[in-house]
Amino acid sequence: MSSTFEQIANIIAETCDIPRDTIKPESHAIDDLGIDSLDFLDIAFAIDKAFGIKMPLEKWTQEVNDGKATTEQYFVLQNLADRIDELVAAKNAGTGSASAS
Repeated sequence: MSSTFEQIANIIAETCDIPRDTIKPESHAIDDLGIDSLDFLDIAFAIDKAFGIKMPLEKWTQEVNDGKATTEQYFVLQNLADRIDELVAAKNAGTGSASAS
């Protein structure tokens, strides 16, 4: 299991008062864990802060609404962890050597 998933699971457990051992990589945040949209915003804010990124929630929501993506792509926790890893990698690639001056 990735450390990204572990951090997300811990954030969800703390934010939503869900027992940590019930949060699995294949869990769907909404369908399986019962997280509502307001709680998910709190989770997203905590994830942004923990990883130093900004999750593009509006873009993701639009993709789902337009049929370009499924909710599983963003709300199944292992997939969410993968998206966060991509955002962190993109951020690090964009700022890595530029700040060394």
